[in-house]
Amino acid sequence: MRPSAVSQKPKTTQEEEVALPSNMLLCVVAGAVSFYLLIYYGVFRVQRCTSSVRLKGKTVIVTGSNTGIGKSTALALARRGARVILACRSKERGTAAAFDIRKESGNNQVVFMPLDLADFRSVHSFAETFLETEPRLDILINNAGIMGPGRTVDGFGMAFGVNHLGHFLLTNLLLERLKQCGPSRVVTVSALLHHLGRIDFALLGSTKDLVSGQSTWQNFQAYCNSKLCNVLFTRELANHLEGTGVTCFTLHPGVVYTELCRNMSWWQQLLLIPVAKLFFLDTDGGSQTTLHCSLQEGIESFSGRYFSNCRVQNMGVKGRDDSLAQKLWEVSERLTGFHTRVSQHAERA
Repeated sequence: MRPSAVSQKPKTTQEEEVALPSNMLLCVVAGAVSFYLLIYYGVFRVQRCTSSVRLKGKTVIVTGSNTGIGKSTALALARRGARVILACRSKERGTAAAFDIRKESGNNQVVFMPLDLADFRSVHSFAETFLETEPRLDILINNAGIMGPGRTVDGFGMAFGVNHLGHFLLTNLLLERLKQCGPSRVVTVSALLHHLGRIDFALLGSTKDLVSGQSTWQNFQAYCNSKLCNVLFTRELANHLEGTGVTCFTLHPGVVYTELCRNMSWWQQLLLIPVAKLFFLDTDGGSQTTLHCSLQEGIESFSGRYFSNCRVQNMGVKGRDDSLAQKLWEVSERLTGFHTRVSQHAERA
């Protein structure tokens, strides 16, 4: 009997050795799944817009709407019956997007109009054409955004020039029409990354940008800075709109993988894609807070505030700085020449 007992002992040990790694693997998989669900539902998943408002007879402008969140936003608004203006830089892509949206929504009132936010002349041309041809403007959605190197036609850093200055100028050129059609709204897409933004006016004065170079890290910082500008712009815009029928909101759309990162290097995109597939929202999900701010009734008292997950959220400390917001407004007027043009127009009148 002794040899028998001895011969079975290694067998039991072997079974335990096999079972132990299997149990550990199961625990690791279960932990990974739990972590994924926690992160996805707690951080990345957004609420959906529940508004049932119809937009028949209303006109909406969506910048950067030939792709990504902008295109999904434009499609949702077209489905509600709005006349939607796709304000995009590329005629080819803008025209194709308008065709897609008309076909999918069944709404023929979807048109492309050229707008290059990196060129003040293009912004003025767009505004002049729109005001001459369109009798209404009920919602302006400043959606377009860029992250990457380069300079605008007017010499500004690309992120600052497109994400902030271009939209600042466009909004101000169209404000009177928005007031005439009130109640109306201005919705500007910012980002959670505005918390990391900073504004150095001395650096802006010397380099026409809020960063000193165009390395990968500086391009990321420039994007964060531009998103802080969006928040501050909206805060100060609300003060300028007080007593009118126009309200304004800014928002974080959620973490969405879009063509925003098309200027990243191939290896950076390669590293990002697996994470994006697991965690990031699709463009429909990313459009929900924009739609909420554009459509939801009863939020007018929150004009100037910042939204995320279809709810009012706290801004970063710098995003609540009224003196910083006022100074950014004044500097932006000077950089775009908007205040000068308004004064000259008033003198001629």
